[in-house]
Parts: sequence; C-alpha cells; structure tokens
Amino acid sequence: MAIGEIGLTSSMRSNLVSLQTTARLLGSTEEKLATGKRVNTAVDSPASFFAAQGHTTRANQLNGLKDNINEAIQTVKAADSGIKGVLSTIEALRGVLTQARSAINDTVNSATILAGAAAGGASGLTGQYNRLIGQLNNLVTDSSYKGTNFLTSGSVTLTVNFNENSSTSIVMSGFNSGASGLAISGGGTTLTVASTTGNITSANMDTTAEIDLAEATLNTAISTLQTRASELSANLSVLTARQTFIGEMVNTLIIGATKLTEADTNEEGANLLSLQTKQQLGTTALSISSQAEQSILRLF
Repeated sequence: MAIGEIGLTSSMRSNLVSLQTTARLLGSTEEKLATGKRVNTAVDSPASFFAAQGHTTRANQLNGLKDNINEAIQTVKAADSGIKGVLSTIEALRGVLTQARSAINDTVNSATILAGAAAGGASGLTGQYNRLIGQLNNLVTDSSYKGTNFLTSGSVTLTVNFNENSSTSIVMSGFNSGASGLAISGGGTTLTVASTTGNITSANMDTTAEIDLAEATLNTAISTLQTRASELSANLSVLTARQTFIGEMVNTLIIGATKLTEADTNEEGANLLSLQTKQQLGTTALSISSQAEQSILRLF
C-alpha cells in the first residue's frame, strides 16, 4: 500500500517512525550481543572491518607457514637421528678393527679369524665389517621424512619460507653420509642400496698399517658427521625460533583484529535495556495518540 493512502495524524506517524528506528537499533544491538562483535559487516565500519580482515588473512597465511616449519623441523630431526645411528655403527666398525688388531698377532688362527671358516669370509671379521657397512648404508637410506632425506646426497635441498611474501627463508642442504660419502675404508664408491654390503677383504685387514688406515677413515667420518650434526642443530635452532615467533605474531594479529571489531558486552547490554524501555514507551505513546484520535469520534 502506497504511503499516504491511509491518513495518520502527525503524532501517530512520529511515534511510528520512532518505533521503527528503535526496532532497527534493537536488532543491531542483539546481533552485537549474539556475535560479540560491534563490527559484523563492512557497513558497520568499513575501515575497521577491512583492517581486521587483513589481520585475519595474514594470520591464516602465517599459520600455514608454521605448519611447513614444523614439517621441516621433523625432517631435520629425522636426519639427526640418522646421524646418531651412523655414529653408533661406526663405533661398531671400530670394534671390528680392534678385534682385527688382536687377530693379526695370532699367527696360528689369524687367517681364519679374519676371513672366517666359510668361503667368502662371511663368518669372519671381514664379513662382520662388510655387513656393518651395509647396515650403515641402509640406515642412511631410511632416514627420510616425507620423501626428504638430508643424508643421501648433497643435491638434496629444502627451502622453508618464513613470511607470507617468501622474502625471508632458510635453505638447508643434505650430504652423503653413507660409507662411500664418508670415505670409510671398504665402503665402496657409491651409496649402496638395501641388502648390499661393504667390499673390504681380509687382505685389506691383515697388517697393522692397513688397520690404522681403515681406522683413520672412521675417525675422519666421525669428524665429518659431528660437523654436519652441528649444522643441523643450528638449522633446528633457527626453525624453532621462527616457529615460536610466528606463533606469537599470529596471536598478535588475531588480538588486533578482535580489538577492531569486538563489542563491549556491558555497554551493549545496557543499550538493549534502554532500547527495550524506549520501545515500550513508544508503543504506549502510539496507543495514546490512537486514543486521542478515537476521542474525536465521540463528538459525532
């Protein structure tokens, strides 16, 4: 029905407009109390709404980066565990060489102890040494996390971004920590695959000079691994520090977004009570205006 088709007195229309305004304000106040926000749409406050939205968007992006950093930390920890395993295996290789030193002094049983009674030296110290080489290589190939293995090759790299623009990052590189990569005597020329062994023979282990040479390669390997472990530790420290920083930054952004849009529930509660009272008074005033108009009819 078009406005003006029904005639209302000036006081009735004024009271009606006041009631409509109050109802609108009541709806807005109830929404603020329900959501806990004073800015729910861009209409409420464009500046605050879009600023808060920007903070929230960046917080979500940083959360994604934090997940990537966590995965990188686990990759580094997997490599560190692998290095510890390799060091333990090298100590076992040292033990074999120590036994070999004693064996070469046994002029009667030396050959049997070194080469073993079975053909191919599988049961002697040579066989033990070669099998340990194989286990060392197997351990290296198993030290991967989500397909990334820092212990197999120097060509393995992992880039971890620290901000949403990818302008700050860390690039971590791997290295060959297999027997060949560490240049361990009898380790072969390449990082061998599972189920293979070293290639040392009893002829490479039957003099003190040869054992000293083999042990020297183990000492060098240990030094190399310690250096690499130190690098991994430094990378881990950087990643952990960044993870903590990003977590704090996300909290800062979320708090900032909240402060831009959150409602004062005490104030809005008071507003609600005031508007409800105003609505009741407006309804009463409209009723009085209606009664005043009806009283005119009594004149007829």
